[in-house]
Amino acid sequence: MRFAIQARLDDRSRKRLAVLVRELGWTPSRVVREGLRVLEASYLRRKKAGVIGLGKFESGVRDLGSNKKHLRQFGQ
Repeated sequence: MRFAIQARLDDRSRKRLAVLVRELGWTPSRVVREGLRVLEASYLRRKKAGVIGLGKFESGVRDLGSNKKHLRQFGQ
């Protein structure tokens, strides 16, 4: 499905778009589409993953920092 949008760009964004179009040889539409894909990959997918900074441990317990059950006796 094709969908057209209209965007108002400030001078700085307009200049960045022109540089990307020239350097990459893409159309302005392709630059915008790729920008949306990058935002999705770096922002939206990260949010779905859960708490940032949780790691894997030898014990195999993955939620040590977020599970209150594991934190009951911590610091005592």
